[in-house]
Amino acid sequence: MKRTTCLMVVACFLVFNVVAQPKYEFRAAWIATVDNIDWPSRGNFNTESQKAEYINLLEMHKRNGLNAVIVQVRPCADAFYPSQYEPWSQWLTGKQGKAPTPYYDPLAFMVEEAHKRGMEFHAWCNPYRAEFAIGKSSISANHITRTHPEWFLSYGGTRYFDPGNKEAQNYVVNVIRDIVNRYDIDAVHFDDYFYPYPISGKEFPDKESYEKYGNGLSLADWRRSNTDSIILKLSTAIKEENRYCRFGISPFAIWKNRSQDPEGSDTKSMTNYNELYADILLWLKSGWIDYVAPQIYFEFGHPRAAYEVLLDWWAKHSYGKHCYIGLGIFKAGTNAAWRDKTQLPRQIQAMRKYPEIQGAIYFSTQSFVKNPLGWNDSLRYNYYKEPAMIPPMPWIDSLLPESPEVVSIKPVDTALRIEVIKTGATNKKIKCYRLYACYNEEFNNNNFYNAQLIGSRFDSSDSCVFFAPLRNDRKFVRFYVTCLDEENNESKPYPNWPIKLEAVKVDRLGWTLGKEPNTMANN
Repeated sequence: MKRTTCLMVVACFLVFNVVAQPKYEFRAAWIATVDNIDWPSRGNFNTESQKAEYINLLEMHKRNGLNAVIVQVRPCADAFYPSQYEPWSQWLTGKQGKAPTPYYDPLAFMVEEAHKRGMEFHAWCNPYRAEFAIGKSSISANHITRTHPEWFLSYGGTRYFDPGNKEAQNYVVNVIRDIVNRYDIDAVHFDDYFYPYPISGKEFPDKESYEKYGNGLSLADWRRSNTDSIILKLSTAIKEENRYCRFGISPFAIWKNRSQDPEGSDTKSMTNYNELYADILLWLKSGWIDYVAPQIYFEFGHPRAAYEVLLDWWAKHSYGKHCYIGLGIFKAGTNAAWRDKTQLPRQIQAMRKYPEIQGAIYFSTQSFVKNPLGWNDSLRYNYYKEPAMIPPMPWIDSLLPESPEVVSIKPVDTALRIEVIKTGATNKKIKCYRLYACYNEEFNNNNFYNAQLIGSRFDSSDSCVFFAPLRNDRKFVRFYVTCLDEENNESKPYPNWPIKLEAVKVDRLGWTLGKEPNTMANN
């Protein structure tokens, strides 16, 4: 990014009468591409129109206070990027295998645009779905279902990879390894579709694989071992390609019911463990995944799966990894509970009471477009009014970046121009510079942690310029500058002392700049 772009003003002012805002919170939305649910809109095969549409969605999410997007880039053994393994998606160009015209790389474009706005990009992949609607989907001649038909099983009108087939597993792992190797994504994200959701009266047709590979296990244990196997392989491959890339799973809301296991939740429903053959707790305990995002698309007081019950259960079963709650904004207006305008706000409030819960993900993006029940406004003007940093993951990287240096401080019109540079002492890549102001004149440097964020510059260059507003009431008396690395670790404020303003009228600004002892002059 060119240095001149650093001259933009980015400022946030103190807002009263809003709920308490956490400094760290993951705030994301899913962007589903399968069947054109969220993006691109159905029939939109124009490159420039697709780009504009995606940017508009990002801008909407940014206005609402979100700091990440989870975009489906491999919905059905196809690709929203050029791939040596899989053809272009039919939902991108209308025909599987057809490249976009004019040509562009949607994944590279989407990652870049998200990062420009200070938002993380998590690449959402479906592991096993291969043909969305048998006989109706567009399938290219080089699609994996054509080149290796022996790897696939049909169930409920959809074609799936056989989870028990080791060659199929290794193929999926190679696809994900390729994405992590070539793109600057922040995480790989898998949803809840491992073994498909059961259809009443129909058995999943994996008898042949079970007889071949079952090795004396019960059918259920064997299926779970297959899912465990690919999760471990994926975890290993992702970290081999980029140890900073996170791996997250968004499972169905219920691991086990308490009636099945004393450790289960007080619910009465199908489960990950018994019907989807996904032992989420094993993956968390073993450290194979970095975050879990249970899809708690239920309201408070639901008779079989109450939101408050599941929230409490997941808070107690994340085993030190991050837990982001999947919230069902798509359910707005669907029944009496979801016609209650307070349903979603109360879910956010309840979630924030648990230190083990680090944020939320909303399904899905199109649900926000019509501002259901005014919930966009609730986020924008209340719950997400203040920006939040994405919580760091210390098991990946706990080393703080070096503090940035302030090299120039000058009054410009009614603002203070503060030029910041990356210190030469750090070899970490910096993704963001942050400017804080403190209202209290009687404090020591520990009060920085109560200071007000007034500007963020998401810029990977080695320097940045802030224009800090000088308010007439002169409440902004001291400024601090920090930086964030790519793993969301924030430096200490520069350089253990704040930039101080003396309230002495000397010109039309009504300000003069003081000098801190034993430091550089504020020129």
